[in-house]
Amino acid sequence: MAAKALAFDVGDYVVYPKHGVGRVVEVQSEEIAGMNLDLYVLRFEKERMTLRVPVNKVESIGMRKLSSDKTLKEAMETLKGKPKVKRTMWSRRAQEYEAKINSGDLVSIAEVTRDLFRPEDQPEQSYSERQIFEAASSRLARELAAMEKTDEPTALTKILDVLKEHAPQYYESTEEA
Repeated sequence: MAAKALAFDVGDYVVYPKHGVGRVVEVQSEEIAGMNLDLYVLRFEKERMTLRVPVNKVESIGMRKLSSDKTLKEAMETLKGKPKVKRTMWSRRAQEYEAKINSGDLVSIAEVTRDLFRPEDQPEQSYSERQIFEAASSRLARELAAMEKTDEPTALTKILDVLKEHAPQYYESTEEA
């Protein structure tokens, strides 16, 4: 069997769907249960977590390189759109939001961020809404930061600025109705 070329190199930023942006710190070979496995060792700084991912499981897990510039542009445009809030029970919406965040898809994460954003002059969010908003916006900010070679707080500020600039027009029109 020919050795398959590694998809990621040491030092690459990658997106692991359930954990967000991490960095490949090394590629190891280990014997586990009598089998030799090649493993990517990923480091997630924010969570102070190290994860070992078998090279042959990368595709099935959905691990990928950082998004393209086109996808990033689409995600930033998504933030400018009208928030879509379904009138279903919160528990069902929360599950859908979590699924979108854990999908690792940048545009889906941007949708959750947009839909749960509340300007300062709007009614207070519930604790769970705030938690999901922070998870989504943080995940989006980490990928944006890695792509623009900046830090997460700077990227988060950029995202919030876009939301603050575009959200008021949608909230003013709902008050008049």
